[in-house]
Amino acid sequence: MIPVLVLLLLHQSKADEVCISISEYNLNITVPSGNMTEKWNSEGAVCENDEDCFLWCVPTNDTWFHGSHGCLNCSVTNRSHNITEYTIHGNTSDTVCYHTHCREDSILLLNHRLKEINDFQKKMKALQYIKGSCPNLFRTSYEIKKAYVILEKQIIHKIMNTSELEGGSSKTYNLKYLSVNVFKINDTVLNVSEDMIPLEAPQLWPNDGSFVPEVWIPVNALKNMPPEDRVIGLVSYMDRSQFQFKMEEICSMVLRIEESGKSHLQNLKPPIKMIFKVMKPERNDSQLLCHYFDDVDDVDGFAWKPDGCETEIDQDQVTCKCSHATPFAVLLIRMPIDEAHWKLLSYISYIGCGISLFFSVSSLVVYVFNRSNKMDTSMSIHVSLSGALLLLNSTFLLTEWGPTVEPDWVCEFIAALMHYSLLCCFTWMAIEALHLYLLLIKVFNTYYKYYLLKLSLVGWGIPAIIVSISLCVKNVKQFYGVTELTLSDTNQTNSICWITDDTYFYSLNLVYFTLIFILNSGILMAVASSICKMKKMLKTNSKHQAIASRKSKEVPQRFSVSCQSGLTLLGLTCLMGTTWGLAFLGSGYVNYTVLYLFCILNSLQGFFIFVWICLLAKKQKRKEMEEKVSSITAVPSDTKKD
Repeated sequence: MIPVLVLLLLHQSKADEVCISISEYNLNITVPSGNMTEKWNSEGAVCENDEDCFLWCVPTNDTWFHGSHGCLNCSVTNRSHNITEYTIHGNTSDTVCYHTHCREDSILLLNHRLKEINDFQKKMKALQYIKGSCPNLFRTSYEIKKAYVILEKQIIHKIMNTSELEGGSSKTYNLKYLSVNVFKINDTVLNVSEDMIPLEAPQLWPNDGSFVPEVWIPVNALKNMPPEDRVIGLVSYMDRSQFQFKMEEICSMVLRIEESGKSHLQNLKPPIKMIFKVMKPERNDSQLLCHYFDDVDDVDGFAWKPDGCETEIDQDQVTCKCSHATPFAVLLIRMPIDEAHWKLLSYISYIGCGISLFFSVSSLVVYVFNRSNKMDTSMSIHVSLSGALLLLNSTFLLTEWGPTVEPDWVCEFIAALMHYSLLCCFTWMAIEALHLYLLLIKVFNTYYKYYLLKLSLVGWGIPAIIVSISLCVKNVKQFYGVTELTLSDTNQTNSICWITDDTYFYSLNLVYFTLIFILNSGILMAVASSICKMKKMLKTNSKHQAIASRKSKEVPQRFSVSCQSGLTLLGLTCLMGTTWGLAFLGSGYVNYTVLYLFCILNSLQGFFIFVWICLLAKKQKRKEMEEKVSSITAVPSDTKKD
């Protein structure tokens, strides 16, 4: 059906007659103000110069709009809640059409108006049409997805209840993005079967059952139902986006199992058995797990949960055994952290970040009170890195608090700010390494115009550009928000404000850090080699000392040199952030030793930089004092010469 929804483009027009010409996939509309052309796509109407508009007509039995051309009378009957209602006067009856922008309040109101459609199949197609016309809104709005899932379930139950089936028969409904198989179970089938009865899930593609799961329902659960309620519906989904509330990675077809009447399939023994055909994950830090979708409208509803489901993996298929009937799927879940380790790692991280936060503030205080015109540029760079760590530690302490407050933009802001501060830390670590290279290896006293200003623009500007672009594409893809962390051997989850899309996290953050890690590691090795050469030169120059004196002090000197070299390398390593390279040594959440080292060293990075800044400030004071003393002693000698 090609609905003449383009008539709704006349929401500003006072015309009472519209002429339409349908040519292939284009609709040409002639109105008093001029001509309009609308192209038809697979999802719905696309309004020119108004990409976010929505056009929909209540289905009728009239087919006058299938003609190639014609003129019809049209009048505006109502304007409310940003929805313009049109009455198009056809040959045999009038058609009511609606036009609105893809806004949450308007679409929610249109969902309620679907009650005007008595045919449940047409109602389902109209619901799917609304979703297809506003894909960006359905991708980002929690309330729209929630209303869609609720209404879709209601329509499926209406279809099941109105299917006039005899015992032992079935019926299939193909509804574009989903298919429904309705089964009427009789006593004959139950008496023949022993423990489980197989039911066939509908195929979404003709003659292609490669991804359709196999389903078995326990017989004893069906026997306990009244005969008139033994109606089971299996729903296969081609489009599963309405079930992705938190950017879940669904690896199988979504299968919904529903029962008719007041009976409920729950607490089943034996459980429902489903065999999904999926591809094994390539990542070592993830695993396939069976989940059900909780579509109950309560506080914890509208989320994928593993409760009551067991997972068995055998090559390219996953067997799910679940004790209740709801939508099911196989999800790719990152390896969870054990609850005991999670608590201990959380304590270490929070204590370490608190310490790092304190010393980052102390670094800024030391810098302010010791600032002078002769201050070394290295000090300013260290303080900038310390400021980035201060911002990172501050936002990290808010990540678990963010999901508990309203509105939702608070958590999004915390996640974006934490991402920005993390990128700033990486960038300033690279600047530290670059400055160290220029200072010790490449050149010594070369002057660069506006050197510190240029470094600041790079250190604070590049992360700002990356995060700003990520926020600007919010209507297309939501990158920041609430992320759920699952604990192993328990059903508990931990909500934090962070990046919600794993693909975005790995493709951007790890690539960004990998480049910096390679740069910093290379410079660290070059600096370490330079320090060893300097130590070797000092050792060669000390060969003229007395043999006895050298032997008596050999052990302390070696110890002192080793300690100084070790502390220098440790300071450089922490200063340039190469401890973040520990993230590459662990595979997800498997290697707890690496996780503990990673948490301890990186959470204390602010302390190491504070010590470094204090040493530099002390060195700068000593240098200024020596210059002052030398200038005072130089004055009398010049006076005597005069």
